[in-house]
Amino acid sequence: QVQLVESGGGLVQPGGSLRVSCAASGRILSINAMGWYRQDPGKQRELVAAITRGGATNYADSVKGRFTISRDNAKNTVYLQMNSLKPEDTAVYYCNADIKISWNQRSDYWGQGTQVTVSS
Repeated sequence: QVQLVESGGGLVQPGGSLRVSCAASGRILSINAMGWYRQDPGKQRELVAAITRGGATNYADSVKGRFTISRDNAKNTVYLQMNSLKPEDTAVYYCNADIKISWNQRSDYWGQGTQVTVSS
């Protein structure tokens, strides 16, 4: 079975920084795109940033220039460096990965989420 485990969330003051990590483990042949989503209660889950296996990236307009997504393919890990944090960045951040576990089995997997709270 495949699991994604996030870490690094917490409470930070406006203008501060956090780095969240997500490590994939289990029966994995390859990982294609990986990404970070976020969701607050009563709101739709939104894509924050995504990265391909080769390193191409996309960012939501609201975080462009402040957040950086990266990955370590050898460790099956994706990171999100969050700088200049704002209260509106407060949300549960979820890791997502497109994973191939066999020649004919490929699915999206989700982590349990990590809470990021930006408040003074």
